[in-house]
Amino acid sequence: MSTRTTTQNDAWAERLAAVGMKSIPRPLAVLARGEGARVWDVDGNEYLDFLAGIAVNSLGHAHPVFVDAVAKQAATIAHVSNYFATRPEVELAERLLRLTGGQRILFGNSGAEAIEAAIKLSRRTGRTRILVLEGAFHGRTTGAAALTGKAAMREPFLPLIPGVDHIEPTVEALEAAMGDDVAAVFVEPIQGEAGVIDLPLGYLAEARRLTAQHGALLILDEIQTGAGRTGDWFAFQRDLPAGSFPDAVALAKGIGGGFPIGALVAFGAAAELLQPGQHGTTFGGNPLATATADAVLGEIEGAGLVENARLRGEQLRTAILGIGSPLVTGIQGRGLLLGVGLADPVAGTVAARALALGLIVNAASDRRIRIAPPLIIGDAEIAEFTRLFAEAMKGASA
Repeated sequence: MSTRTTTQNDAWAERLAAVGMKSIPRPLAVLARGEGARVWDVDGNEYLDFLAGIAVNSLGHAHPVFVDAVAKQAATIAHVSNYFATRPEVELAERLLRLTGGQRILFGNSGAEAIEAAIKLSRRTGRTRILVLEGAFHGRTTGAAALTGKAAMREPFLPLIPGVDHIEPTVEALEAAMGDDVAAVFVEPIQGEAGVIDLPLGYLAEARRLTAQHGALLILDEIQTGAGRTGDWFAFQRDLPAGSFPDAVALAKGIGGGFPIGALVAFGAAAELLQPGQHGTTFGGNPLATATADAVLGEIEGAGLVENARLRGEQLRTAILGIGSPLVTGIQGRGLLLGVGLADPVAGTVAARALALGLIVNAASDRRIRIAPPLIIGDAEIAEFTRLFAEAMKGASA
């Protein structure tokens, strides 16, 4: 491995610290360009990107389909406000409804906006009580933060919206908390920010049964699990019984492949809850975002990247376990969203060692490494990841 320099990285990080809010952490590196599953920083250091902008860059970096979609739409019309519509907005809406099986869609700019829209959707039931899971992450806006499991993200901003109950992620806890006063249950099919944690087997199916029984909405947060990342277009399509659907699904991240966009897809009667004027956003559904997202999803579909995520995920799981590190206690997640459990609280050390070796992974918690590479990865990238990750794990025990 060549010696890595940090001169320009340090200089740019200092400039950011001088102008950015103190809530912005010091960057791990200042990136200058990317191609495929690789990025380069301002000092010219190369990295294998196995985080993909936190499950965002579905096609990797500078993919020709993404670049072409942005360039063509930017040269045509980029923004019209929500007083008007464009063909890309309609075409993306139709594609997402076809892929999800939903009936109506509302576009926004981010996952947090999709969750905010979902909260308002739940209020249209006439109820205000919301159930969320401990360890959940649904965003940092005030409504979404109220639903987020980490107390440190909520407590500095109290009071947030009332009526939110955080329950253990077990069927028993859900059964005990459910009642006819519940407006909605919000669930991530796999808890991403918690470190890629699986729900108990059959949890979503039971959540669907219980919410239907009590007249509550089942709202799924597929911001991190959607767009083929788990080896299905959407995680609920494997987790719910055939022919069963949630009431709404929040989407973002991977559907735009790097371009900011969010969406709330509603199903059945829930699709009719929001009425004219009850929600909107200036940039939601703008043609630049929707044209790019439609092109990204079209490439995922046409290039068989959902199946690739499934196959490469199993390959990665086998490769990580094959390293034989005593630190590894197990692997959760599906497809190309994996969480590696560690016996000691050294995830930060492992991630830092990996970065120094030229591999980007994420310490989601002190005992969890999150892996979420672009959906385009193949044998060569997995072989390189395995070599670098094995080296990063050496000597990392507490």
